[in-house]
Amino acid sequence: MAIDTPLLTITPLKPSEIPSEETIITEGIALIESTSSWPEGKTFFNNIKTLYHAKRSGDGAPWHVRLSEHAPEELTFDQLWENLAIDKPVKEKEFIHEIQKVTKVKELSPTASIWTLYYTFTPPVSPRVFTVLQVVRLQETKPRTGIIVSLSIDLSSKGDEELAKLQEKGVKGRYVSVERIKELDNGNTEWRMATSSTPGGSIPNFIVESTMAKKIASVR
Repeated sequence: MAIDTPLLTITPLKPSEIPSEETIITEGIALIESTSSWPEGKTFFNNIKTLYHAKRSGDGAPWHVRLSEHAPEELTFDQLWENLAIDKPVKEKEFIHEIQKVTKVKELSPTASIWTLYYTFTPPVSPRVFTVLQVVRLQETKPRTGIIVSLSIDLSSKGDEELAKLQEKGVKGRYVSVERIKELDNGNTEWRMATSSTPGGSIPNFIVESTMAKKIASVR
């Protein structure tokens, strides 16, 4: 089904608007490859670079990138793929203490599922709910490459009531992300993630944007 907004944006999709997995992966690859020319920002923890891109036409928020390279003795391709592509929200709950609950809303295929994540924060910040579609693709030929695309999903439409019941109550946040893990010629693995997001509610955008680079660099 055709959609009226760009696919890789924080504007949420209804389940009925979800395009083919091939379309999602193709657009994800195009975006992550384009980040090679984005301006560099700060480097954190000695080896995690960040990049930035202002809002483009159709974007709802700016983009941020975290980029790191890992030797096999530190982190392998298989370990990264296991954590980023297999039930990723479940893994995130293990190291992001604000996530209190994750629920698989619907499995669309072996490589595409809708998840909802419930976050709580120190008052007065209200709880947030992020509902996303995760689509993954693994290229087994050398050099191996894995792509993980997460798109924001809206379950408020007629016909999605049963799915919406699986969401917790809270302010609706939105995010979109593309992650690529890639085997390099030197035997290391590159991990590159691009994300755009909004927490929703009344939190000023400048506060969110000012902390985003360090926040995504802390995902290790």
